[in-house]
Amino acid sequence: MLTLYITRHGETVWNTEKRLQGWSDSELTVNGENNAKFLGDRLKDVHFTSIYTSPSARTLQTAKLISTGRDIPIHLNSNLREIHMGEWEGNTHEEIQKYYPTEYQLFWNAPHLYKPLSGEGFVELNNRVLKALDEIKSNHTSGNILIVTHTVVIKCLLAHFNHKPLERLWDPPFIHDTSLSVVEVEGEQYRVVIEGDSSHKVVE
Repeated sequence: MLTLYITRHGETVWNTEKRLQGWSDSELTVNGENNAKFLGDRLKDVHFTSIYTSPSARTLQTAKLISTGRDIPIHLNSNLREIHMGEWEGNTHEEIQKYYPTEYQLFWNAPHLYKPLSGEGFVELNNRVLKALDEIKSNHTSGNILIVTHTVVIKCLLAHFNHKPLERLWDPPFIHDTSLSVVEVEGEQYRVVIEGDSSHKVVE
C-alpha cells in the first residue's frame, strides 16, 4: 500500500501580512521554521521513500527542515506549485477585494465559477495537480511518500480523495501551515486517515 503524507509549507512573511503568494514567494518566518521542525519530529519514525515538493522556495525549505538529518531524496514537481494568481500576487486580501470584488468573491465562495483575469483557474490547477498525483503513483506503488505543497493544491487533492465537486473545494478543514493530511492509496481507492491536523504546532 502507498501512503501519502501531505503538508503545506511553513508560515511565511506574506502569510502574516495577509498577502496572496501563488507563484511568487516570501521567506519562512521563525514560527514557520519551527512548525516545520515540529512536524519533522512528529514524523521521525516514518520511513519515507521520497519527498515531492513544489519548486517554490518556501516549500523546498519546509521539506528540508522536516527531513533534517535524514537522507531522503527530494524531487521538485512543478505541478505541485500553488495556483497562479497573476496580478493578485503580492497584494493583500483587502486590496484585492477592493479592486476585484466580483472575482474575489467567486474565488472564495464559488471556485467552479471563478474566471481569472490573469493566472490560472481552478479547473486548470486541478488538472495539473491530478497529473502530479498520477506521476507519484506511477513511481511508487507502496511505501511512504511526503508531499510538501500549498493550500489550494492540498484542497484539490482532498476534494479528489473525498469525491467532492469543485464547488465544495473550500469545505473545512482550513489548511494551516505545516498541517498534516495522511491518505492511504490502493489503485484508484483512497482512504483519508488524517485531514488538516496541526496538533504538532506551537500554540501561539
